[in-house]
Amino acid sequence: MFIFDSHAHLKHGDARRTEYTAEQVIYAMDGAGISRSVVFAMATTTRRAGEMAAEAARRYPDRLVPYAYALPHYERAVADELEAQIRDWGFRGIKLHVGECSLAGYVSDPVFALAGRYGVPCLVDFGGRLETCREVLQAHPHTNVIIAHFGRYLSEDALLLDSFIGLAETYPNALLDASGVVLGSKIEEAARRVGAERILFGTDGPHTLGHASAEGTVAYARAAIERIEALSLDLPEKEAILGGNIARLLGV
Repeated sequence: MFIFDSHAHLKHGDARRTEYTAEQVIYAMDGAGISRSVVFAMATTTRRAGEMAAEAARRYPDRLVPYAYALPHYERAVADELEAQIRDWGFRGIKLHVGECSLAGYVSDPVFALAGRYGVPCLVDFGGRLETCREVLQAHPHTNVIIAHFGRYLSEDALLLDSFIGLAETYPNALLDASGVVLGSKIEEAARRVGAERILFGTDGPHTLGHASAEGTVAYARAAIERIEALSLDLPEKEAILGGNIARLLGV
């Protein structure tokens, strides 16, 4: 089965700002049977994140697909840097995280508008901020917005996840990223309500499972795959979620 991880980190936003080399990402992919991965860095500047992703993709061009990282600031625009990374470096998407920047329109609108002009998606961690997500989707109908973690990482709030699924029902430019979704029933529900073709598999890795080692990152990635395989969905739906959807979205 073709598996394409739509959400993998070279640098995380955790307290330790954990970093993984391209080789470590590839090791986890190979061990888990993942063919390709979207990679990006965060918890650093837009420029440095871009350099990290570009270098990883240069070393593994057939395996790693780079995203830019948008860290707009009230006093500093990053649209020019992002445009260069998409136009000149071949980046295929943009990552934003509400924990590191404001998603208020006067800060982030240029990023979403840029993505729309270039036809690349924005993968956004909204941190559970439903109305912020609604505002972004409504203001940028021509930009594909991937809602990370169905709205909130590791959330057990079924009503909140229902609300984010509802946004995807209302706004056709919304897609749902299943990384860090612990309520499998909500993934199945989303497949019924918005269609499996708008759900994307992701590991949010590398992380470790069981023990802090290279094998731990493999176990973590495998567990993410197994959560999708265990769903009560048809095989073509699972295949679409695990790889077909993101490959089609990115045109790779």
